[in-house]
Amino acid sequence: MTRIDKKPSGESTAVSVRGLVKHYGETKALDGVDLDVREGTVMGVLGPNGAGKTTLVRILSTLLAPDAGQATVAGYDVVRQPRQLRRVIGLTGQYASVDEKLPGWENLYLIGRLLDLPRKDARARADELLERFSLTEAAKRPASTYSGGMRRRLDLAASMIGRPAVLFLDEPTTGLDPRTRNEVWDEVKAMVGDGVTVLLTTQYMEEAEQLASELTVVDRGKVIAGGGIEELKAKVGGRTLRIRPVDALQLRPLAGYLDDLGITGLATTTVDTATGTLLVPILSDEQLTAVVGAVTARGITLGSISTELPSLDEVFLSLTGHRASAPQDTVPTDDREEVAV
Repeated sequence: MTRIDKKPSGESTAVSVRGLVKHYGETKALDGVDLDVREGTVMGVLGPNGAGKTTLVRILSTLLAPDAGQATVAGYDVVRQPRQLRRVIGLTGQYASVDEKLPGWENLYLIGRLLDLPRKDARARADELLERFSLTEAAKRPASTYSGGMRRRLDLAASMIGRPAVLFLDEPTTGLDPRTRNEVWDEVKAMVGDGVTVLLTTQYMEEAEQLASELTVVDRGKVIAGGGIEELKAKVGGRTLRIRPVDALQLRPLAGYLDDLGITGLATTTVDTATGTLLVPILSDEQLTAVVGAVTARGITLGSISTELPSLDEVFLSLTGHRASAPQDTVPTDDREEVAV
């Protein structure tokens, strides 16, 4: 469902969630979730299979009723004002939901008419979105003849027919090849440039870093961390000192020298022969100062020295105790499968 006209609002928060709870028998799909999404931004919701991501999206898009808690989207309450809310949102799930028997243009025109757009406006909007999503040449072909990437773009176009204020993307690039995934990312960035607020669920670390300005990490129905990407990386508490001597033959002697110094709490140094660098895990400024001082005292000529925060995948591993699993090629038939542990 998508919107036709935007509700005026002076609020800067497009999505607000407080204490959201959803049960499936004894399993808590959502266990007191709090979440805020600022207008005109992308909030990435990260979590493994069964974390409750899809359940959250379904509640916020009025497809499920919560057992407890409150949520508003674009100023509308998801429980008390579902009909009004459906007119201001767009939703794209893990797989395209367009009618494969209909041509691409007719899919978009039909959705426009269902949203009460006048025939002239529905036609114009269908033409506009087909061009924007590079589908004009395939407009008269049945959607069943489209490639996976074309169907995904058509699905995104369908979610934009009514010019939504808030767009929910539930693992939108599942099963897509890298090139098509990049095309979808470009379209999402364009939507945000137009002022759309996006809530994106994903298991792709690269996708989160490409699109999201803020992240919320969920696991077993609970929010376990949140903030900007660099902020989350900093929360893990570790950095890597990358040292590259001019003379690559000094790599292993220098690694042994640092390991033998006995700097308190310093982990074992790793030699990366492919890049000609030493990787030294750093947990404190004191360790950083000690290592840099030791290298300087050794009199080794350096090509470069730098520090870097952990990758987003390493942050996820630290927070949840396991790496994010690769997106699956199938989707759950219901939420009981989605939240299974």
